[in-house]
Amino acid sequence: MSESWKIKLLRWRFNRYPAYRQSGARVVHIAEDFREITVRLPLNRSTRNLHGTIYGGAMYAAVDPLHAVIVATHLGPDYHVWMKSAQIDFKRPGRGDLFAHARVSKHELDEIRDALKHTAKLDRVFTLNLADQAGNIAAHFTLTVHIKRRGAHEAPMEELVFTR
Repeated sequence: MSESWKIKLLRWRFNRYPAYRQSGARVVHIAEDFREITVRLPLNRSTRNLHGTIYGGAMYAAVDPLHAVIVATHLGPDYHVWMKSAQIDFKRPGRGDLFAHARVSKHELDEIRDALKHTAKLDRVFTLNLADQAGNIAAHFTLTVHIKRRGAHEAPMEELVFTR
């Protein structure tokens, strides 16, 4: 099935967002329900380190916003969603293009919504791998996303670049 114009526009906006564009990574797929994002991090002049492999900072920058953007998009403007922390376990050098598939299931989103009915804020941990096309994992990420309900005194966020 081909992408809808709305998803194409979201992907285009994501890839043109200056902070993400500088990472060297590109969003290559967004699911129609916006619960999955696939990125490609090429090995090229701007992502290569002195050993000729992909720089670890580029690996992190490629995956940093993915889960937070998915969660923020589904929760809407009444919540702050930030990346709180990341743990990176480098497994092997990235000697070619790498891919990551960030997913947040409907069940996970429902759990987050239910938890936020009883508390103003929470942290949610997601894991993600950056791997080559053969499935060889270059880096494993454990990412903590902080989610906080906006206070009554705070104005709702303006529409995000990544809203559906």
